[in-house]
Amino acid sequence: MRAWRALKACGAAVLRDGVYLLPEHSTGREALEAIEREVLAINGTAHLFSLDAPEQRFAALFDRSEEYSRLQEQIALCRDEVNAENALQKARQVRKLRKAFSQLAVIDFFPGEAKPLTESALQELETAISRALSTDEPCSSAESIAIRDLGDYQGRRWATRKRPWVDRLASAWLIQRFIDPQAHILWLDAPGDCPSDALGFDFDGATFSHVGQHVTFETLLASFQLEGSALKRIAAVVHYLDIGGAQPAEASGVERVLAGLRDNISDDDMLLHTAGHLFDGLLAAFANDEKNHD
Repeated sequence: MRAWRALKACGAAVLRDGVYLLPEHSTGREALEAIEREVLAINGTAHLFSLDAPEQRFAALFDRSEEYSRLQEQIALCRDEVNAENALQKARQVRKLRKAFSQLAVIDFFPGEAKPLTESALQELETAISRALSTDEPCSSAESIAIRDLGDYQGRRWATRKRPWVDRLASAWLIQRFIDPQAHILWLDAPGDCPSDALGFDFDGATFSHVGQHVTFETLLASFQLEGSALKRIAAVVHYLDIGGAQPAEASGVERVLAGLRDNISDDDMLLHTAGHLFDGLLAAFANDEKNHD
């Protein structure tokens, strides 16, 4: 049973009872060699050999279209049910769907149209959840990111939409931690309420917002040329939780903690203060990882 599960997990096709196929590549060979060793260790019988035949001859055995179809149905169902009240719950569900897609993509050795269609559906779902979690979510601008001088942005008022979620919380933390330590954050009922002397962030028309594939946190990093692998890893978490994409290992934990804080803290200044400790912890942990790696 363990061998069968391992064969299924690595995407092996069934040629006939007891005979399994994988395309000739190092990962597949290593997986089959590991299964062979395990079978032989319990006095079973296993033989591993290569076929001198074109891979395309057996490509149909690796067709994943039905699996993609089932995944697309789950994505569509989740998309139809998303609203502001259940967005956090659906966000956790979409993480599982994204993981299922990633696992399927790894064993899709002969990808066709189903793979990009499923990826597109996932991205649309992630965008819908992001917008449900955060009303007036900004649209991405095609403009280039201008380089800013930190000296011109000290002791300023910064403004964003109230009841912040991941990108706004992380951006406000970044502003106070690395850009303008004396920054005063204003929480707006609507983007149109932004005072003329305040620096807006994370809304349409703001000084700092989404640019291209960058979320606001990433735009701020690029604008002020803030570097370091620890900040980049935080940016990857924020990017994923805000608009989707590749999932960092820490993302689900960060999402759960921030969701709990947001549900239990009604004052946005206190929410930012408390969430700031989480981002400080991430920064320290990632910095320690870098030191240990060196």
